[in-house]
Amino acid sequence: MATEGKPVMIVGIDDSEHSFYALEWTLDRFFSSSTASDPPYKLVLIHARPLPSATVGIAGPGAADVYSYVEVTLKKAATHVIEKAKDLCEQKSLTDVSTEVIEGDARNVMCEAADKLHATILVLGSHGYGALKRVFLGSVSDYCAHHAHCSVMIVKKPKTKH
Repeated sequence: MATEGKPVMIVGIDDSEHSFYALEWTLDRFFSSSTASDPPYKLVLIHARPLPSATVGIAGPGAADVYSYVEVTLKKAATHVIEKAKDLCEQKSLTDVSTEVIEGDARNVMCEAADKLHATILVLGSHGYGALKRVFLGSVSDYCAHHAHCSVMIVKKPKTKH
């Protein structure tokens, strides 16, 4: 399966169910078994690993130990996310997938990766935050929709009815 010279599609992944829903949705619609031998895009999965300093806000005695523990934990989590995503791709019969773990804030990582790889489209899952939560937590998909230099597709997981 040759993907050289094809347009690049980036799927941003994290450890959320929304992210994996977006990946599965994308695989089902753009990389189905009917296109497996000649996919329309080169697929690149990118995980933005937070900086340890962004998660550890302490100083003083023992801070270095905590920092190194957090760094190891973040690396293990990133490896788990990538492996889970690759497994999902393999389940859908897609084996020609590139993966990258890039350290930094997810908003910047995704936009910069889209530029660097000359992506045609960036796919992100939506966590479904309301307006107030978006103000406090920020929205990677909202930021990328406004700042990425390519098309951005935000995949929302349908809400289940009770």
